[in-house]
Amino acid sequence: MKILMVCLGNICRSPLAEGILRNKAKKAGLHWTIDSAGTGNYHIGEAPHRLSQKVSKLNGVDISFQQARQFHKNDMKHFDKIYVMDSDNYEEVKTISQDQWNQDKVDLLLNELHPFENREVPDPWYGTEEAYHRVYKLLDLACTAVIKKYEVVEIKK
Repeated sequence: MKILMVCLGNICRSPLAEGILRNKAKKAGLHWTIDSAGTGNYHIGEAPHRLSQKVSKLNGVDISFQQARQFHKNDMKHFDKIYVMDSDNYEEVKTISQDQWNQDKVDLLLNELHPFENREVPDPWYGTEEAYHRVYKLLDLACTAVIKKYEVVEIKK
């Protein structure tokens, strides 16, 4: 299973989601490829936001090694599932993907918790540390749902 998490700049939400899911997959004994990207090119090569790193570390997840990158249309072919954090990310992934677009592969991450509601993971960029803690909790719940959904598929392989 290859999963990509996508947000705007790839320094707040998607690095957290990547780290959380990678940690959960490892604990579950799943050999998944998990990555993250941003639809924008603002932070390419940068480490995750300091508060994303702090909050994840407080929860036992190290994301300090990650580096921001931009989503590329070939990601659509490479990944089995692409989770976006909000509807703007969805539209940008669709635009960037061009002829590679596959709507069956892309969904809002919180639809794993609230199917078809298209709820968005709030961007904590301008918020306080508490906003990062709230986002972490949301992502943690959603990543648990992803593990439960797809570990059965992995076991059958």
